[in-house]
This record gives sequence, C-alpha cells and structure tokens, in this order.
Amino acid sequence: MVQLLKVHGSQNKFFILDQTALQTKLSQPELVALAKHITEPETGLLDGADGLLVIDDSDHPDTLGSMQVINTDGSIASMCGNGLRTVSRYLSDKFGKDQFKVETMDSDLHVHREADLADNVPTFSVEISPVTFAKETLPFDNLGTDTLINKAVPEFAPGLKFTAISVPNPHLISFVDEETMHSKTLGQLGKMLNDPNPYFPDGVNFSFAQILDHNTLFVRTYERGVGFTNACGTGMSATSLAFCLNHPEMADFDELISVYNPGGMVKTRVHSRDDTFSIDLIGNATFTHKIEIPEADLHANDLEHAQVTETDEQPAYLRFVESLKNQLVK
Repeated sequence: MVQLLKVHGSQNKFFILDQTALQTKLSQPELVALAKHITEPETGLLDGADGLLVIDDSDHPDTLGSMQVINTDGSIASMCGNGLRTVSRYLSDKFGKDQFKVETMDSDLHVHREADLADNVPTFSVEISPVTFAKETLPFDNLGTDTLINKAVPEFAPGLKFTAISVPNPHLISFVDEETMHSKTLGQLGKMLNDPNPYFPDGVNFSFAQILDHNTLFVRTYERGVGFTNACGTGMSATSLAFCLNHPEMADFDELISVYNPGGMVKTRVHSRDDTFSIDLIGNATFTHKIEIPEADLHANDLEHAQVTETDEQPAYLRFVESLKNQLVK
C-alpha cells in the first residue's frame, strides 16, 4: 500500500504523491492521467482538488526533494506557492529538518518552518522567485509595451490599470474597488485571457486586489488551468510586490503584509535588493486526509480501493479562519 495526502494551503487543495515511496515510479503520462482523475470533483477522490503535487528525489545541493505541479487539466505549472508550503511540511516531517531548499521547475527555493498561525495550524515560509517583468518571460504581446506595470489596457477593461509579473508563474494584477471585486469582470477577463487570445498566448493567472489598509490586501484569483481558486500563493506574492511598487504610500518593502483571500489569510514579505525582487510567502500547510491505496492501482489510475482517514487539522484551520473575521477590515 502507498500513502497519498489530501492537503491545502489557504484552502487551495491538492493531493501529494511521493514518488520515492513507490517500488516503480509512475511515468509522466501516468502522473498526468492520475492528476486529471483524482482532482475531478465528481469522479475523483474527496470532491477533487486544484492539482496534484508530485515529490521526487533531487540531486541539487541542500535540497530535500523536488516538486512537480500538475493542474486539473493535466498542464504543468512552473510553481505553486500554496502547494510548496504543504510539500515543505511533508519533507520537513520526513527528514526531520526545519530549513532547507526544494527544487522546483525554475529554481531551488528556500523554505522553513514558522511559528503556527494558530493552534494545530502548521505554518511554513517559502521563497517566491525568480521575479521578472519582461514580456518574453510571461509571455505577452500586442500590448504596445515591453513591460506592463500599473498601465491602462482598454482592450481588457476601461478604467482599470494592470501589472504583469512572472514569479515565475505569469500573473496579471489589477487593484480595484469593492464593487469591481465582486463583479463578473474577473471571471470574464480570466476566461478570455486563458482561452486562445492575442495577448497572453500561454494564458495567465489573473488577480483582482482590494487595498483594505496599510500593508493589508484582499486578493481573488482566476488561476490558469484551474479557474477560480480559494487562494493562489504565487498570485498573492506577485500582488504583494505590485502593492509595494504601485502603492508605496500603503505598502512597505521588508515588512509583513497581510493578504486575505477567500480561503483564509497569508503573510508576505517583499524584498528588493539591487533591482532584484523576491517574496516570502508565509501560511498554513494543512493535511486533511491520509489515503492508502495499492501501488498497482495508481499505475492503473484506479481509485476504487482507496482507504481514507481524516485528520483533525481541518477543524483547527476553520477555527483560525473564523477568527480572521474579527480582523478583516470591511
């Protein structure tokens, strides 16, 4: 039998599969097929998820393992901040280390255990980098500019300004008022820019941000390859950087920023060194279920014999979310 985990960071839900625990590792086509099946809300497991996180060995210095992110549609994401926190916790528990690096598609990222946000809410800080603004890295085109930082794009939505940042996932961000935040605009633009379009040929993660107070945001994201999610870690990180750049009177570099989201809240810290940026993303790494399944069934993409055990961590996380209601500025 092999153990999988159902996990979440800010209610951004995933399954974790540790390839190193298998006698025979799943091939890439098998991993993609499993991801598409297990994350499906109707026919998958435990009402599905937003993706599959695949852990494997790494031969890079000071790394405890590698992480691959497979979206619900089978596409591969270069990074996932919420997912990285849960993978970091898994590797920390497995190897008994609280500070190390995890290999991701584009870079090896520093991670470390933090003080719990609340009782029984395990918390990790993960590095979000590299950061670029160049259109080739996102990529985008047909917008008449090589970088898009706090600029109007009438083709998207009149009256709004947009910032495009790669972290290295591509993100498009707009700071909006409460009415726009709860309008249909985010969903309409998110779908348009992730269907075939002349602006973002590979699609883009799209976030609306509402400034609540000094160093305080609410962020909602339409995620590439997924759709609306409870939270997007790299989205909240990129938005925090855009907050510091575009609204310096309201946001501070190297200070904690509270980022509320539909799934809870994280903290971020944005660093600027010699025109190079990085972000710390600090939030929960919650394990909600343990799943036992025969290894042969994983290769066959058969979930019928999975045995599920629920942990006690989700009630603790929900109590934490309930406590946030008193903090959130209306």
